[in-house]
Amino acid sequence: MTPLHSFGEALRQWLLTIPLSAVRLLFVGTLVVVLLWVLSLPSRETTPLHGATRWDENLKLGAGLALIIQIVIYSLL
Repeated sequence: MTPLHSFGEALRQWLLTIPLSAVRLLFVGTLVVVLLWVLSLPSRETTPLHGATRWDENLKLGAGLALIIQIVIYSLL
C-alpha cells in the first residue's frame, strides 16, 4: 500500500463520519441562499438592455422557478 492509498483511506474514513442529514442541509441551504440572492438582484441586472417589455424577459422568474423546483426535489430525497 502506497502513502497515497493510506491518505485516501484516512480521508474516506473521515468523510464517512459526516452525517448525511448535515450534507443535505448544507446542499439545500446553498440552493436557498442562491435563490435569495437571485431574488434580491435589481431588475435592471436581469433584463435585456432595451428594458423589459414582456413579463418573460426578466430572468429572475425562470431562475427562481428552477431553484424552487430543485429545493423541493432535494428536500424530499
